[in-house]
Amino acid sequence: MTTQHLDESVLGWLDGQPLARTELDRRLAALRGGPRSSALPVPGSAEDRQLTRWVAQVILTEQLCTAEAEARGLDVAGAPLARLDQLAAVEFGSITAAAFEGCAAVRALYAELTEDVTAPAAQVAAYRAATRRGPAEVVWQLSSEDGDFEATPDSLPSALAAALRSATPGETVTVDSWTVMLRGCRESVGAALDPTDRINDSARRVVFVRWLDHARAHRLRLVPGLEHPGDPNQPDNYHRH
Repeated sequence: MTTQHLDESVLGWLDGQPLARTELDRRLAALRGGPRSSALPVPGSAEDRQLTRWVAQVILTEQLCTAEAEARGLDVAGAPLARLDQLAAVEFGSITAAAFEGCAAVRALYAELTEDVTAPAAQVAAYRAATRRGPAEVVWQLSSEDGDFEATPDSLPSALAAALRSATPGETVTVDSWTVMLRGCRESVGAALDPTDRINDSARRVVFVRWLDHARAHRLRLVPGLEHPGDPNQPDNYHRH
């Protein structure tokens, strides 16, 4: 994504055409007037400018995918709602994950571009061998703010697993950034779940992210101040190695 000249009314340029900044201003105003406004950065600070960049990149991703979906004649209205799990969100990255959850065109395009993507059989077999476990083990039934899920002790951070071992059903445990309630536990029976679908989903996300990266680089142009928040050339990027 290259940078275009400064124009305060423009969000960016898609395929050479300017995109109005109106939606960015609307979303920022909604955030600042919303119930979590107290958690937002101080207006005018570097962190606030980074938030603006992040929201801008989410909108640009949505606009790019909407244009591509329209060009392909996709049924955007038929794209199902989605709530990504933590693995999917990490593999997408926060910007793409937000666009995916919030925009039907992103989900429709994802389905179109990844419909025939599958992981190699050897990769699935290697994963199955590496994660093979005994015929029975404890499975915790947990709840968090993201919903209900099940997990084995070795799939969780060690400190959280240690706390859950001494918890009783109905008890809420907080360790570092994790807060979960132990609803109950059971023993797994038989072989582990087939990992094929999970690995195929990861392969599809890789394909989609690569397509997005290429499309962003070739079809989007940015205005100064709305660069990608991770761009090392913009002045508010404090991430250093």
